[in-house]
Amino acid sequence: HVARAPKDGYTLLLTAQSAQTINPALYRNPGFDPVADFAPIMTVATAPYLLVANPSFPAKTLKELIDLARQRPGKIDYASAGNGTLNHLLGVMLNSTASLHLVHIPYRGAAAAAADVVSGQVPITFGSFPGVMPFVKSGKLNVIGVATEKRTPLAPEVPTLAESLPGFFANSWYGLFAPAGTPKPVIDRILAVSTQVLSASDLGERLAGQGAEVWPGNPDQLARLVREELVMWARIVKESGATVD
Repeated sequence: HVARAPKDGYTLLLTAQSAQTINPALYRNPGFDPVADFAPIMTVATAPYLLVANPSFPAKTLKELIDLARQRPGKIDYASAGNGTLNHLLGVMLNSTASLHLVHIPYRGAAAAAADVVSGQVPITFGSFPGVMPFVKSGKLNVIGVATEKRTPLAPEVPTLAESLPGFFANSWYGLFAPAGTPKPVIDRILAVSTQVLSASDLGERLAGQGAEVWPGNPDQLARLVREELVMWARIVKESGATVD
């Protein structure tokens, strides 16, 4: 809809990273070109994912998990919200980066995946901050690390996975786009107003309450991010074997 909308700045797309950079690799015909059909305006927010484990799982750190998984290849499962979801692909990325063989167990939704890790049916999962942090705070899950490049202000005490495994990070983010061909003065005006809105003192607190951080960017940054992630996720999706008709 947005890709075919008038290029006047009145129809915009606020979308998750998965729609723009993962779905094009998952779907044979996603119905749009994430680069050619949209004019990037800015990144808006990022939502960190955490690697968590049942408290009975012997590995408490990523290093311990890697050591254990290498001792027991193909014997450690990880839960996800389903084939092709971000927590599935983060597991594929972990396998690839650390040369592991963790076994993927897909569920119908993140809540079901988290519930079975809490109950001990599956030892580990990647989960969104709001999806798993309540279980961490109540002692029902242990947090191994966060998948962001730098420690998140939402939980600065939690180490990044990259601290133990350099190069392993993948943010879940939200970006603002206009139809391709929207005039630059229109893009610049939307960028200025949106940046002002994101700087509102209470917005960061409200987003933090939903497990996200304000992440204001610009058109060049978002365009580069989309291009880089299209390449990265295409490789990870190919390794996973996941497709959606």
